[in-house]
Amino acid sequence: MMPTKTRILAALTIATLPTVALADNDRQPTEDERSAIEAKLIEAGFDRWEEIEFDDGLWEVDDARKPGNTTDEWDLKLHPETLAIVSERLDR
Repeated sequence: MMPTKTRILAALTIATLPTVALADNDRQPTEDERSAIEAKLIEAGFDRWEEIEFDDGLWEVDDARKPGNTTDEWDLKLHPETLAIVSERLDR
């Protein structure tokens, strides 16, 4: 049987692993990634947006808007490699 101190350390290590993995997943794009993502957004007809971040294995774009539209905002998810839009959700 393991000593109590070793069991406690092992349990704490296991308990914190998912949190560490998730924290590493959320990040802002590099300048090159941002340029490529913005080019794809413009190609898709959007002209402005708020935050871009990598989260849960996809690029997420918050509050994307199309020219001349002041009320509709879209939340988008992009494929991490191709940057194809895989999800568009109207954010009302």
